[in-house]
Amino acid sequence: AVVSTQSTGADDEKKDAGDKNDPRRLHSFPLIRHSDMAEEMRTEAMELCVTACEKFASSNEAASKMIKENMDKKFGSSWHVVVGEGFGFELTYETKNLLYMFFGGSLAIAVWKCS
Repeated sequence: AVVSTQSTGADDEKKDAGDKNDPRRLHSFPLIRHSDMAEEMRTEAMELCVTACEKFASSNEAASKMIKENMDKKFGSSWHVVVGEGFGFELTYETKNLLYMFFGGSLAIAVWKCS
C-alpha cells in the first residue's frame, strides 16, 4: 500500500528551527564586522565587549560605559562606544582605532577613538 501525506509547512519550520545549518539561528559568538585595529588591541577590545555585554545584558548603557572606561585606561583617553540594536552611523576616528562587531545575534557594538 502507498501512503501519501501533505505538509502544511508549519511542521517543517518547527523541525528545521533546531537545524545547525538554519540561517535564522542566533549567533552566540562575537562577529567582527569591521576593524582596523592591531591584532592585540582588537582581541582585547573584543573580549572586553563580550564581557561587558554578558555582565550588563539588560543595560546597553552600563555595558558601553564599562567598555569606554576600560578602553580609556588601557589605550589612552577619548574612546567612544555605542551598544545597541538597529542603529546606523557615520563617524570620524583615528586610524587603527575602530572596532564594529556583533554579539548575541543582533546586538551591535561600535568602539572608536578620536581626540
